[in-house]
Amino acid sequence: MTHAPSKLLTFEDFIDQYCDNPRYELADGELVDMEPTGSHETVGGKLATKIGIAITNAQLPWFIPRTCLIRPFADAMTARRPDIVVLDETVLSSEPLWQQEPVITLGRSVKLIVEVVSTNWETDYARQVEEYALLGIPEYWIADYRGLGGVAFIGRPKQPTFTVCQLSGEDYYQQQYRLGEAIASGILPNLHLQLDDILPR
Repeated sequence: MTHAPSKLLTFEDFIDQYCDNPRYELADGELVDMEPTGSHETVGGKLATKIGIAITNAQLPWFIPRTCLIRPFADAMTARRPDIVVLDETVLSSEPLWQQEPVITLGRSVKLIVEVVSTNWETDYARQVEEYALLGIPEYWIADYRGLGGVAFIGRPKQPTFTVCQLSGEDYYQQQYRLGEAIASGILPNLHLQLDDILPR
């Protein structure tokens, strides 16, 4: 991940220039190049497939948009582009920007956000945990398939770790899973998933 050198962008400038470019997100007015790798996309694609199957089997009115931006705070120059977002179609009519742009501003529209960890692991484990909890998003998953996170987040020895953050009050309760362990989700109880299932071959 690199920060593209430029002057600070407003949220509106970012939407005008980069809304349709999945490579970039905005953090405090700075353009962030996400630099996705093939392995990163492999893990994200496998996860999206597993989530989509669980949603379909449960006959829920939810879907995974092809591209989507999350604006965590109305007055902030930040627009997150999670690797996977699960939206509740029944409440999207309340979203002020959705009909014009794939931008979500209300936490109740989102059932789940998933981040596949890359070199910007600090953002995934710290800042976004706070942002998504404040938005009231019920679950946030962190798929650290290479064990890149700091030891304060994934412990020693560093190893592939899948973290499920479930909202309890205003904060997330976090449960970690390692290879060979069945991952449990509160919003998708019928999900059948282990970290092993999504690793690149």
